[in-house]
Amino acid sequence: MSLELTSRAEFAGAKRWVVKVGSALLTDAGRGLDRQLIAAMVAQLAALRQEGREVVLVSSGAVAAGMVRLGWSQRPHALHELQAAAAVGQMSLVQTYESAFQQYSMHTAQVLLGHDDISARDRYLNARSTLTTLLELGVVPVVNENDTVVTDEIRFGDNDTLAALVANLIDADVLLILTDQQGLFDADPRSNPDAKLISEAYADEQELEAVAGGGGVLGRGGMLTKVRAARLAARSGTDTVIVHGGVAGVISQIASGSEQGTWLRAGKAPLAARKQWLAGLMRGSGSLVLDAGAVRVLCESGKSLLAVGVVAVEGSFARGDVVLCVDPQGNEVARGLVNYGSEEARRIMGHGSEQIESLLGYQGEPELVHRDNLVLSGPGQ
Repeated sequence: MSLELTSRAEFAGAKRWVVKVGSALLTDAGRGLDRQLIAAMVAQLAALRQEGREVVLVSSGAVAAGMVRLGWSQRPHALHELQAAAAVGQMSLVQTYESAFQQYSMHTAQVLLGHDDISARDRYLNARSTLTTLLELGVVPVVNENDTVVTDEIRFGDNDTLAALVANLIDADVLLILTDQQGLFDADPRSNPDAKLISEAYADEQELEAVAGGGGVLGRGGMLTKVRAARLAARSGTDTVIVHGGVAGVISQIASGSEQGTWLRAGKAPLAARKQWLAGLMRGSGSLVLDAGAVRVLCESGKSLLAVGVVAVEGSFARGDVVLCVDPQGNEVARGLVNYGSEEARRIMGHGSEQIESLLGYQGEPELVHRDNLVLSGPGQ
């Protein structure tokens, strides 16, 4: 269970950390791995471990490092070239981290995760077990997306999202996102000299997305992905801090309660692990279109989804698959594990639970999606 933090000073008591570092920071804006910065960062992470804290490092930089090794000045667009760059760069990245942590007699472990490791419940639990076991052994896991084999259709999209899912996996207290910006501003500081740093906010505040900018050249993420990652991390009660990773001693300072960067507070009780998994899935097998009344019941009362509130069934899915629940305008409001396949769902939609037996020829579950297998996933959740 994550530690509930009520002030920056309480970060000093946070035990379990996920630290994510971005490509632009790690590779000195594309000029190769910044080994001096990596050494300084590892020294701080080692200090956290020596204080009895647990640390998982989520590191971007494989593609950027591979580009330098291959002599490429432009990030390629072709998937096979990106995968080749990732394969080459990952060797350099892991070797650099391993050597740096060895200076403190600490072991590292490479953990490459793909979408299937999150979308399949058994593999999700295996990944969770592996990471927690490594932490118990005093090892620092170095996590990255498995870019070498992943396809565009099933990738996480950026390592900010991956870091948030890792925070969910291990019930982290803090997700620390190291970037090349001071934090989140109320306007774009590159074009507005009057922009002010947002020191503190709740992760689910909708205004945050409006002020978040786009991504850079090397990375796939931007400030918007970091805001969304903070919202995802909050599902396990994890607080997020976004801060400039190039500031000397910044990790140690944040861990001591420094008020640098932007603190995005979880601000609510964590979801159970099963619902964290559901919330973190990138895709659903199909969709259930709900009427306005069903949307209201789900969002305000936390009840199960009944067939009577469904007006359309989209896609093809089987019992036990993950389906998206969308409002009449097509906006996702929830997702869950469905009790009926798509053809059966079409036959019972719009009907009361007492009619299911006569419609299907057998008495199935009274709910289309039970509340224990349902998680709200729309904006503000």
